[in-house]
Amino acid sequence: MGVIVWGIVFAAIFAMGYPIALGMFISSAIYLLLEGLDLALLLDNMVISFESNFILLAVPLFIFAAKVMNAGKITDRLFDFAATLVGPYRGALGYVNVIDSIIFAGMTGSQIADVAGLGTIEIKAMKDAGYDGPFSCAVTAASGTIGPIIPPSIPMVIYAMLSGQSVGFLFLGGFLPGFILGALLMVLVYILSRKRNYPIGKRVSWRGFLRSLVRAFPVLMAPVILLGGIYGGVFTPTEAAAIVSVYVLFLCFIVYREFGLRKLYMVLADTVLATGFISFIVASSFIFGYIVAREGIPVLLTRPLMASGLLSHKWAVLLLLNILFLGMGCLLDTTPLLLILVPIILPIVKAAGIDLVHFGVVIVLNLMIGLDTPPYAPTLFITSGVSGTPYSEVVREMLIFLVFEIAALIIITYIPGTVLWLPRLFGYKG
Repeated sequence: MGVIVWGIVFAAIFAMGYPIALGMFISSAIYLLLEGLDLALLLDNMVISFESNFILLAVPLFIFAAKVMNAGKITDRLFDFAATLVGPYRGALGYVNVIDSIIFAGMTGSQIADVAGLGTIEIKAMKDAGYDGPFSCAVTAASGTIGPIIPPSIPMVIYAMLSGQSVGFLFLGGFLPGFILGALLMVLVYILSRKRNYPIGKRVSWRGFLRSLVRAFPVLMAPVILLGGIYGGVFTPTEAAAIVSVYVLFLCFIVYREFGLRKLYMVLADTVLATGFISFIVASSFIFGYIVAREGIPVLLTRPLMASGLLSHKWAVLLLLNILFLGMGCLLDTTPLLLILVPIILPIVKAAGIDLVHFGVVIVLNLMIGLDTPPYAPTLFITSGVSGTPYSEVVREMLIFLVFEIAALIIITYIPGTVLWLPRLFGYKG
């Protein structure tokens, strides 16, 4: 009886439009009361489980680093540098947009941070150069998908906590898929630019390139320090997040001098709000996961699949899971989906013999594509608001980009080597 009421209450709270974390918390509390369990279990699971996951400290640190870079105009230097790499090609700023996202991905691991910060600069520059609004918005939203695929990645940190996999190997697994996605988006930019006769980029002299490189060099060192430290065994991913936060703060305060105490206060306040929201979701998911395990829901789901023989067809399981995560990603935010679905799905993934690092990268890409897909699509709302382009026009333009994003998803889903080659090179045995 308790589990039925638990499910109904959770679904009802979600349907009424309340935060999903609130739904997990309230439904779990009602379940404990109906089952005659001590409500202290609520706090035990939420507080003690949260406190014991040291890796979660990386999340607010990466959020802080992204907000510092956006507030300190570091993104301006990245954009200028990327523009010098492209040269006099038709649709040049479209390529710059994708390259920017690849570079920015190596520092923050957040799609929303990419689109909201760097995207604002990119869209304005593209519209000023003569590109139409829908294309500028769509390429910005699509390229932002690369952010959480190329390390570091906030969703991968959360998945690592849930699955028990190494954050380092998950980060390594995202490198090649991120570049595959970037390459496919550049192919689409090439096709649309020639078809629509978009502007040709400016030729940059060696002196101009070197000047831009010198301006951006300290920024470009951030991913080198972060990733080099992790894979060189110098520090853990959480320590790396702390170090890169201090480094970008040093750049903004001392090197570029475009950051003051007022901005720092605003960034800290924004980070605290974002961290508090995510922390409540994560903490609520622990008691939610306790109930899922207590009721044996993963076993109930796995048994019929084993009886049907479906688990012997890995490709079919991957297809179904892609449909599930992609469909849910169109409706809900990434963090709640990971926290709710991963503990339920993992037994099925293991039973089907799917590598957990491979699966982690696949579902993160799924959920990032979901952020670009209506009706949820926060990236499209952000780009539409920033540019003043009607949302309906951005959605219409986004459809072709979604085709190429899904093509990248299919490649990494059914060619596991695209994810696992680099981790295995560094000693991964999966």
